[in-house]
Amino acid sequence: MTDWQGKRYWIVGASEGLGREVALCMSRAGAEVIVSARSEDRLQSLVAELPGKSSYVTVDVTDRAAVEAAAAEIGDLDGVVYLAGVYWPMSAKDWDNEKADLMGEINFLGASRVVGSVIKDMVAKQAGHIVLVGSLSGFRGLPGAIGYSASKAGLMALAESMQADLRTSPIAVQLINPGFIKTRLTEKNDFTMPFIMSPEDAAKEVFEHMNTDSFKKSFPMVFSWVFRLSQFMPDWMYYRIFGAK
Repeated sequence: MTDWQGKRYWIVGASEGLGREVALCMSRAGAEVIVSARSEDRLQSLVAELPGKSSYVTVDVTDRAAVEAAAAEIGDLDGVVYLAGVYWPMSAKDWDNEKADLMGEINFLGASRVVGSVIKDMVAKQAGHIVLVGSLSGFRGLPGAIGYSASKAGLMALAESMQADLRTSPIAVQLINPGFIKTRLTEKNDFTMPFIMSPEDAAKEVFEHMNTDSFKKSFPMVFSWVFRLSQFMPDWMYYRIFGAK
Protein backbone atom coordinates (compact mmCIF):
# COMPACT_ATOMS: atom_id res chain seq x y z
CA MET A 1 0.00 0.00 0.00
CA THR A 2 1.12 3.54 -0.80
CA ASP A 3 1.25 6.18 1.92
CA TRP A 4 -0.84 8.97 0.39
CA GLN A 5 -0.58 11.42 3.28
CA GLY A 6 0.75 14.75 2.06
CA LYS A 7 1.29 13.60 -1.55
CA ARG A 8 0.30 16.15 -4.25
CA TYR A 9 -1.46 14.75 -7.32
CA TRP A 10 -2.83 16.49 -10.39
CA ILE A 11 -5.97 14.74 -11.66
CA VAL A 12 -6.88 15.78 -15.19
CA GLY A 13 -10.41 15.02 -16.35
CA ALA A 14 -11.89 15.09 -12.87
CA SER A 15 -15.13 17.02 -13.31
CA GLU A 16 -17.42 13.97 -13.56
CA GLY A 17 -17.61 10.21 -13.92
CA LEU A 18 -14.53 8.11 -13.25
CA GLY A 19 -12.22 11.10 -12.75
CA ARG A 20 -14.44 12.57 -10.07
CA GLU A 21 -14.61 9.26 -8.18
CA VAL A 22 -10.84 8.74 -8.40
CA ALA A 23 -10.34 12.23 -6.93
CA LEU A 24 -12.64 11.30 -4.05
CA CYS A 25 -10.75 8.03 -3.44
CA MET A 26 -7.40 9.80 -3.35
CA SER A 27 -8.62 12.63 -1.15
CA ARG A 28 -10.11 10.19 1.36
CA ALA A 29 -6.73 8.42 1.47
CA GLY A 30 -4.98 11.64 2.49
CA ALA A 31 -3.55 12.98 -0.77
CA GLU A 32 -3.74 16.63 -1.72
CA VAL A 33 -5.47 16.72 -5.09
CA ILE A 34 -5.50 19.42 -7.72
CA VAL A 35 -8.36 18.69 -10.09
CA SER A 36 -8.60 19.94 -13.66
CA ALA A 37 -11.13 19.95 -16.48
CA ARG A 38 -12.79 22.59 -18.65
CA SER A 39 -15.89 23.07 -16.47
CA GLU A 40 -15.16 25.45 -13.59
CA ASP A 41 -18.59 24.95 -12.00
CA ARG A 42 -18.14 21.18 -11.73
CA LEU A 43 -14.61 21.56 -10.40
CA GLN A 44 -15.79 24.00 -7.74
CA SER A 45 -18.52 21.54 -6.72
CA LEU A 46 -16.01 18.69 -6.52
CA VAL A 47 -13.50 20.65 -4.43
CA ALA A 48 -16.30 21.54 -2.00
CA GLU A 49 -17.03 17.82 -1.63
CA LEU A 50 -13.47 16.53 -1.26
CA PRO A 51 -12.62 15.74 2.38
CA GLY A 52 -8.92 16.61 2.19
CA LYS A 53 -6.78 19.48 0.98
CA SER A 54 -7.71 20.29 -2.60
CA SER A 55 -7.88 22.95 -5.27
CA TYR A 56 -8.74 23.25 -8.94
CA VAL A 57 -7.23 24.66 -12.10
CA THR A 58 -9.34 24.82 -15.25
CA VAL A 59 -7.56 23.66 -18.38
CA ASP A 60 -8.33 22.81 -21.98
CA VAL A 61 -6.03 19.90 -22.86
CA THR A 62 -6.32 20.67 -26.59
CA ASP A 63 -4.30 23.85 -25.94
CA ARG A 64 -0.62 23.09 -25.27
CA ALA A 65 0.13 26.58 -23.92
CA ALA A 66 -2.81 26.30 -21.50
CA VAL A 67 -1.62 22.88 -20.28
CA GLU A 68 1.92 24.16 -19.73
CA ALA A 69 0.59 27.24 -17.91
CA ALA A 70 -1.59 25.05 -15.67
CA ALA A 71 1.36 22.80 -14.82
CA ALA A 72 3.49 25.84 -13.97
CA GLU A 73 0.70 27.26 -11.76
CA ILE A 74 0.30 23.96 -9.90
CA GLY A 75 4.02 23.57 -9.26
CA ASP A 76 5.71 20.64 -7.55
CA LEU A 77 3.87 17.32 -7.85
CA ASP A 78 4.23 13.76 -6.67
CA GLY A 79 2.06 12.42 -9.45
CA VAL A 80 -0.43 12.99 -12.23
CA VAL A 81 -3.48 10.97 -13.28
CA TYR A 82 -4.86 11.51 -16.78
CA LEU A 83 -8.51 10.56 -17.24
CA ALA A 84 -9.75 13.19 -19.70
CA GLY A 85 -11.65 11.70 -22.60
CA VAL A 86 -14.43 12.22 -25.11
CA TYR A 87 -16.35 9.68 -27.16
CA TRP A 88 -18.83 9.52 -29.99
CA PRO A 89 -19.88 6.24 -31.62
CA MET A 90 -18.69 6.49 -35.23
CA SER A 91 -18.58 4.11 -38.17
CA ALA A 92 -16.14 4.58 -41.04
CA LYS A 93 -19.25 5.00 -43.20
CA ASP A 94 -20.33 8.01 -41.14
CA TRP A 95 -16.99 9.69 -40.57
CA ASP A 96 -17.10 13.06 -38.79
CA ASN A 97 -13.75 14.84 -38.95
CA GLU A 98 -14.53 17.29 -36.17
CA LYS A 99 -15.45 14.57 -33.66
CA ALA A 100 -12.62 12.28 -34.75
CA ASP A 101 -10.14 15.14 -34.31
CA LEU A 102 -11.45 15.92 -30.83
CA MET A 103 -11.10 12.28 -29.74
CA GLY A 104 -7.50 12.31 -30.90
CA GLU A 105 -6.80 15.72 -29.37
CA ILE A 106 -8.26 14.97 -25.94
CA ASN A 107 -7.85 11.22 -25.47
CA PHE A 108 -4.29 10.94 -26.80
CA LEU A 109 -2.59 14.27 -27.47
CA GLY A 110 -3.98 15.77 -24.26
CA ALA A 111 -2.26 13.03 -22.29
CA SER A 112 0.98 13.68 -24.14
CA ARG A 113 0.76 17.42 -23.41
CA VAL A 114 0.10 16.85 -19.70
CA VAL A 115 2.91 14.31 -19.30
CA GLY A 116 5.26 16.50 -21.31
CA SER A 117 4.53 19.40 -18.96
CA VAL A 118 5.50 17.53 -15.78
CA ILE A 119 8.01 14.85 -16.77
CA LYS A 120 11.14 17.05 -16.83
CA ASP A 121 10.66 18.07 -13.20
CA MET A 122 10.11 14.44 -12.21
CA VAL A 123 13.27 13.37 -14.01
CA ALA A 124 15.21 16.22 -12.38
CA LYS A 125 14.13 15.29 -8.85
CA GLN A 126 14.20 11.53 -9.59
CA ALA A 127 10.68 10.93 -8.27
CA GLY A 128 7.18 10.80 -9.71
CA HIS A 129 4.12 8.76 -10.55
CA ILE A 130 2.28 8.93 -13.88
CA VAL A 131 -1.05 7.15 -14.38
CA LEU A 132 -2.75 7.01 -17.78
CA VAL A 133 -6.25 5.61 -18.25
CA GLY A 134 -6.72 3.79 -21.54
CA SER A 135 -9.55 1.45 -22.52
CA LEU A 136 -10.16 -2.15 -23.46
CA SER A 137 -11.20 -0.76 -26.85
CA GLY A 138 -7.57 0.18 -27.50
CA PHE A 139 -6.32 -3.41 -27.75
CA ARG A 140 -7.60 -3.85 -31.30
CA GLY A 141 -9.80 -1.90 -33.73
CA LEU A 142 -13.55 -2.27 -33.23
CA PRO A 143 -16.57 -1.49 -35.42
CA GLY A 144 -18.23 1.87 -34.73
CA ALA A 145 -15.16 3.11 -32.86
CA ILE A 146 -13.44 5.37 -35.41
CA GLY A 147 -11.47 7.93 -33.43
CA TYR A 148 -11.99 6.39 -30.02
CA SER A 149 -10.20 3.04 -30.43
CA ALA A 150 -7.33 4.70 -32.28
CA SER A 151 -6.92 7.46 -29.68
CA LYS A 152 -6.93 4.97 -26.80
CA ALA A 153 -4.51 2.68 -28.63
CA GLY A 154 -2.20 5.67 -29.03
CA LEU A 155 -2.43 6.50 -25.34
CA MET A 156 -1.73 2.89 -24.40
CA ALA A 157 1.34 2.80 -26.67
CA LEU A 158 2.48 6.09 -25.13
CA ALA A 159 2.33 4.53 -21.66
CA GLU A 160 4.17 1.43 -22.87
CA SER A 161 6.95 3.53 -24.41
CA MET A 162 7.25 5.52 -21.19
CA GLN A 163 7.49 2.32 -19.19
CA ALA A 164 10.20 1.03 -21.53
CA ASP A 165 12.22 4.22 -20.95
CA LEU A 166 11.54 4.69 -17.23
CA ARG A 167 11.22 1.15 -15.83
CA THR A 168 14.64 1.30 -14.12
CA SER A 169 14.15 4.86 -12.88
CA PRO A 170 12.41 6.04 -9.69
CA ILE A 171 9.49 7.34 -11.80
CA ALA A 172 6.53 4.93 -11.73
CA VAL A 173 4.36 4.62 -14.83
CA GLN A 174 0.99 2.87 -14.77
CA LEU A 175 -1.57 2.09 -17.46
CA ILE A 176 -5.16 1.22 -16.56
CA ASN A 177 -7.61 -0.08 -19.17
CA PRO A 178 -11.26 -0.14 -18.05
CA GLY A 179 -14.21 -1.68 -19.84
CA PHE A 180 -17.64 -0.05 -19.95
CA ILE A 181 -18.38 2.49 -17.20
CA LYS A 182 -21.81 4.01 -16.71
CA THR A 183 -21.21 7.66 -17.60
CA ARG A 184 -22.52 10.39 -19.88
CA LEU A 185 -20.25 8.99 -22.62
CA THR A 186 -21.55 5.42 -22.59
CA GLU A 187 -25.15 6.69 -22.61
CA LYS A 188 -24.52 7.36 -26.31
CA ASN A 189 -24.25 3.62 -27.03
CA ASP A 190 -27.28 1.80 -28.41
CA PHE A 191 -25.93 -1.71 -27.82
CA THR A 192 -25.63 -4.02 -24.83
CA MET A 193 -22.53 -3.26 -22.76
CA PRO A 194 -21.35 -6.39 -20.92
CA PHE A 195 -19.98 -6.05 -17.38
CA ILE A 196 -20.77 -2.32 -17.27
CA MET A 197 -19.56 -0.80 -13.98
CA SER A 198 -20.54 2.20 -11.89
CA PRO A 199 -17.95 5.02 -11.72
CA GLU A 200 -17.57 4.33 -8.00
CA ASP A 201 -16.69 0.65 -8.52
CA ALA A 202 -14.38 1.46 -11.43
CA ALA A 203 -12.59 4.10 -9.35
CA LYS A 204 -11.93 1.51 -6.65
CA GLU A 205 -10.25 -0.69 -9.29
CA VAL A 206 -8.14 2.25 -10.49
CA PHE A 207 -7.09 3.31 -7.01
CA GLU A 208 -6.37 -0.29 -5.99
CA HIS A 209 -3.93 -0.56 -8.91
CA MET A 210 -2.32 2.77 -8.00
CA ASN A 211 -1.42 1.18 -4.67
CA THR A 212 0.63 -1.54 -6.41
CA ASP A 213 3.99 -1.63 -8.17
CA SER A 214 2.52 -3.22 -11.31
CA PHE A 215 2.56 -1.43 -14.65
CA LYS A 216 -0.72 -2.47 -16.27
CA LYS A 217 -4.23 -3.40 -15.20
CA SER A 218 -7.21 -4.22 -17.43
CA PHE A 219 -10.67 -4.73 -15.97
CA PRO A 220 -13.24 -6.21 -15.48
CA MET A 221 -10.88 -9.19 -15.50
CA VAL A 222 -13.04 -11.76 -17.34
CA PHE A 223 -14.20 -9.21 -19.94
CA SER A 224 -10.62 -8.03 -20.48
CA TRP A 225 -9.56 -11.55 -21.47
CA VAL A 226 -11.71 -11.23 -24.61
CA PHE A 227 -9.78 -8.16 -25.75
CA ARG A 228 -6.34 -9.41 -24.77
CA LEU A 229 -6.87 -12.78 -26.46
CA SER A 230 -8.20 -11.05 -29.59
CA GLN A 231 -4.68 -9.76 -30.24
CA PHE A 232 -3.60 -13.33 -31.00
CA MET A 233 -6.44 -14.07 -33.42
CA PRO A 234 -5.64 -14.18 -37.14
CA ASP A 235 -7.33 -11.39 -39.09
CA TRP A 236 -9.84 -13.67 -40.82
CA MET A 237 -11.10 -14.92 -37.44
CA TYR A 238 -11.03 -11.58 -35.64
CA TYR A 239 -13.02 -9.65 -38.23
CA ARG A 240 -15.51 -12.46 -38.70
CA ILE A 241 -16.26 -12.31 -34.96
CA PHE A 242 -15.87 -8.63 -34.20
CA GLY A 243 -16.35 -6.90 -37.54
CA ALA A 244 -19.57 -5.26 -38.72
CA LYS A 245 -22.21 -7.77 -39.72
